[in-house]
Amino acid sequence: MAEFGDLLFSLVNYSRFINIDPEEALERTNKKFIKRFQFLETESAKDGKKMGEMSLAEMDEYWERAKTV
Repeated sequence: MAEFGDLLFSLVNYSRFINIDPEEALERTNKKFIKRFQFLETESAKDGKKMGEMSLAEMDEYWERAKTV
């Protein structure tokens, strides 16, 4: 686990080196994830499917569609 923390620390430092604000980058990623997950929930419900009953493959189909909107 310590090595994973080291990796994260290194990535944050590298992002600063290449002029990327790591906090902003993480915030953008979180917003993108939320938008895609909400798409998955909404569109699967429209199709009469329940999240807890869908296979990973089914959810992945919605996830891939979410990337295009």
